[in-house]
Amino acid sequence: MNDRQLPDKTAIESLRAGDPALARLIDRLEPVDLASWRARSSLDNFGSLARAIVGQQIATRASAAIFGRLQRFIGQRDAASAIAGASDAELRAIGLSANKAASLRDLAARALDGRLQLDKLETLTDDEAHAQLTAVRGIGSWTADMFLLGQLGRPDVLPAGDLGIRRAVQELYGLDAMPSEGEVRRLGEAWRPHRSLATAYLYSSLRAPTLRDPAAAKVPPISSVG
Repeated sequence: MNDRQLPDKTAIESLRAGDPALARLIDRLEPVDLASWRARSSLDNFGSLARAIVGQQIATRASAAIFGRLQRFIGQRDAASAIAGASDAELRAIGLSANKAASLRDLAARALDGRLQLDKLETLTDDEAHAQLTAVRGIGSWTADMFLLGQLGRPDVLPAGDLGIRRAVQELYGLDAMPSEGEVRRLGEAWRPHRSLATAYLYSSLRAPTLRDPAAAKVPPISSVG
């Protein structure tokens, strides 16, 4: 653990001050290296989005195999141009369904005509980037959130619709039922402007032996929060 980059102390203290239940969770877990979320991928922005589309609703091994074939098909060419110029038969041979092929074509078209400003995403606000990403066929809010968090390294992202996050929030607060996406967003307001770090701790809690904190105070009924 000594060679890992530890979380920013200011961010940690902000989370502690904003949410006592999250503070107790942080105390129970190993320090989270938020920077490692970006280190997992060596793909550029287009490649990261293409991989996300390919991997939807299939097993990890199958996704890796299909994406590998797609990379080999692209080779040294510009990825967007290669996909835009590919025939239906070529994309089927890679293993892409008709829906995923259509999504990749839309991704390529938007990257080529500038509707998706892949080279300028770093300069856009979270909301601006999210809007451009979710306009692409096959890219929903969860995929956009994970791209902002993992690929762009944005500090204040909460993928509130993720089932794992919802389950972790249920355990964190000792709720009787899994909260909805909107309920998680309302609870997560206490974690601004460090919701990415809070997200990382929530994911980490899913791997902990015991999730529920007996000392966690019950929050008011979700419908009355925020």
